[in-house]
Amino acid sequence: MRIDLLILILAFASVATGQSPHADFPPPLLGPPIDANALNDPITQMVRRIEQGKTTLEFHPDFGFLPAILRELHIPVSSQMLVFSKTSLQHKYINPQTPRAIFFNDNTYAGFVPDGSLMELSAVDPKRGAVFYIIDQSKGSRPHLVKNEDCVQCHATPATLGVPGHLVRSVFTRPDGTIATRARSFLTDHRSQLEDRWGGWYVSGSLANNLHMGNALLREADDPAMFDRKPGSQLKNLVNHFHSDRYLTPDSDVVALMVLEHQVRLHNLLGRLQYDSNQDPEYLQHVEASPLAAEIEELLRYLLFIDEAPLKGPILGSTKFAVEFEKLGPRDSKGRSLRQFDLRTRMFRYPCSYLIYSDALAAIPKPVKQHLYARLAEILSGKDHTADYAKVTSADRQAIADILLNTNSEFATAWRQATSLRR
Repeated sequence: MRIDLLILILAFASVATGQSPHADFPPPLLGPPIDANALNDPITQMVRRIEQGKTTLEFHPDFGFLPAILRELHIPVSSQMLVFSKTSLQHKYINPQTPRAIFFNDNTYAGFVPDGSLMELSAVDPKRGAVFYIIDQSKGSRPHLVKNEDCVQCHATPATLGVPGHLVRSVFTRPDGTIATRARSFLTDHRSQLEDRWGGWYVSGSLANNLHMGNALLREADDPAMFDRKPGSQLKNLVNHFHSDRYLTPDSDVVALMVLEHQVRLHNLLGRLQYDSNQDPEYLQHVEASPLAAEIEELLRYLLFIDEAPLKGPILGSTKFAVEFEKLGPRDSKGRSLRQFDLRTRMFRYPCSYLIYSDALAAIPKPVKQHLYARLAEILSGKDHTADYAKVTSADRQAIADILLNTNSEFATAWRQATSLRR
């Protein structure tokens, strides 16, 4: 098994068959970087600190480098999600009793398997998109970049919009952790119905009337069309379902899963916009008349949760993930934040993604970013009267605008220009 075919998240599986909305998008097959000096993602920054003697990674007798890496990269333990399908480089160690643990924050991911010989790491570089690393689970090791171009066979496909990226899939999983052949799988994000999410994942927390595919197996003789989602959906904790003493926490938090699904696609949209913005200098001279304009509209629809699948009842996570996530801010003068959850009828209280503050968005070329913010200001000010954006209520538009005016200077500039034109 080649180390370049790392699969950080269940969704990376090349065997998955779900259709992407960009199935006809020609992938540029942008290869992985060969020079770490050109990168500025959180893992590269950590490696530089190690090389400069500014930090070290402590080796834990049971978990290897996992606790040290989570601390160094500021990834919360509460973000743990568990994957029991055999869709990783270390598939021989993975099954429903010993699932694979995934941890993440806004731009970094870490994968851990008990008894595994290595850890899988990934980060979003502002200008390169997803970048992949591994670290051997032996004392004295340090993360190193995956440089073989074969990795793009999984990580730069139409499902990632043709650029290095991540995605999340839901699959029917057999009792031994293998994926059911000839069964449908689902590419999932916040637009997906919950009924199609989390196959092959453990899910902990309370989901009221929301059915999903998690916590359940498809027996050899069972027909996927008859798959019963109710027992797994009603499971509130994972006690006795796997060897929890071999993990940092016994949870696979449902809120963390929802946030993960949202952010990986948004990072892919930003990565594609960054890549295409640099393909033709003419694009930057006339953004509104270039192919970039359509990409910006798609990004805005996703940023504003226009097509979000509604929740059918309250959702409550099983860890402190939601509380810790909300504390990160930033907040406006009234204490409001784009990180505040709703989790009753939709994911967030204010339907605009927290990744509007991300380094990936900040790194987009200035003319493209100015057009993006100008369109956002038109939408939030009510100047755009199209039916899709009318889904954002006037109260939500005003709240989002107020928050961004307090916390995002580039939006504030675009807002002043948009509102002055209305006078």
